[in-house]
Amino acid sequence: MQDILERVRQATVAVLKISAEEISLESRFRADLGADSINLVEIAMALEAEFDILLEDDEVANIVTVQDAVTYIAGHQK
Repeated sequence: MQDILERVRQATVAVLKISAEEISLESRFRADLGADSINLVEIAMALEAEFDILLEDDEVANIVTVQDAVTYIAGHQK
């Protein structure tokens, strides 16, 4: 799971242009990290490419925190 967290962090850093130290498992993409709806789409696309998965729109809506993303990816990796 630590590897997944680091890769989620890197994707988030690339999109939001923030430091990795600002991102914890409890971080909320919108409220804590300042992501807007376009950023969320970009993060979702980056995670799809990084992990070779497909995130459906309704599933993306349920990913609020970094922990949500890590848990989702861990359960859907090929």
